Amino acid sequence: MRKWDYENDQWVDLPSHLKHLPLFTRQFDFTSFIFRVLWAIYLKLTFKFYIKLKVVGDFHEIYKNYPKLLVISNHASHLDAVSIAASIPFQYWKDLYIAAAKDYWFKNPLFTFFSKHCLGAVPIDRKDRTGEAVKLCTSLLSDLDRIWMILFPEGSRSKDGYIQRFKRGVSIFSEKTNTPILFLYLEGNAELMPKGSLPRPGNLTIHIGPIQPPAPIDVVDKNYRAWVESINPNAYPPLMKQDESSSN
Repeated sequence: MRKWDYENDQWVDLPSHLKHLPLFTRQFDFTSFIFRVLWAIYLKLTFKFYIKLKVVGDFHEIYKNYPKLLVISNHASHLDAVSIAASIPFQYWKDLYIAAAKDYWFKNPLFTFFSKHCLGAVPIDRKDRTGEAVKLCTSLLSDLDRIWMILFPEGSRSKDGYIQRFKRGVSIFSEKTNTPILFLYLEGNAELMPKGSLPRPGNLTIHIGPIQPPAPIDVVDKNYRAWVESINPNAYPPLMKQDESSSN
């Protein structure tokens, strides 16, 4: 795999799935703006009439005080990323990016166009062993004046709806760039679009939680779990609780 020089102004030599990112373009992308407006309208209607979205908390004060954040949540559905985007006021979308699996969200020209221009997706190669994903995300977080990057620390969707242990990527990004972490909890997401199904009507509540300073992943995982269990004591698998009790 070629290692890209993210500081090189000759960004036109980069692969097409990276060219939409502000680290490289350094210009206003009118195409992306138009498609994001259309996508925002669609999400507003969808999450009002088809899926009833409720947001507990307020993003406005957070946006004023935290220009850079890693936004994390539980992950049980392909709807999760767009649900979070729908919950965030559109005026903040220009700084909103989603870390997305490259093998899924950039797997064909249609998905690539949607991921680039509607989601502002940051492609993450889940099989990468060269550190390119870390370099890309840390470069964005370090070099941009404002960025909220959505990440799913579980790595992949939960198969049973229970929250799984976090992988260390979010802490690597946070500690390397001194970026705080905003906790979100999606309540009801597993029922809306189970693996292999189309989106279903229903209710979704997004809880806005505390902001975690940069810390090792075991600390982030522990603090996130304590907060989520104060909302939903059944969010984690019973076996995990038994294993922890027997180890104490």
